[in-house]
Amino acid sequence: MGLGAPEIILIIIAILILFGGKKIPELMKGLGKGVKEFKDAQNGENTASTSSSEEKPKL
Repeated sequence: MGLGAPEIILIIIAILILFGGKKIPELMKGLGKGVKEFKDAQNGENTASTSSSEEKPKL
């Protein structure tokens, strides 16, 4: 059940009809920011958990 060229073209046309040409760049910009923030948060949690586990508690 892969997507072929006709299906992708149909999806793009439907998106253009629903949102219009002016809204699509704004939607893509927001989507890109969201993905970037998600990746940054995921990497931040990984580095924070490894650095906190390496530090010894001060008594």
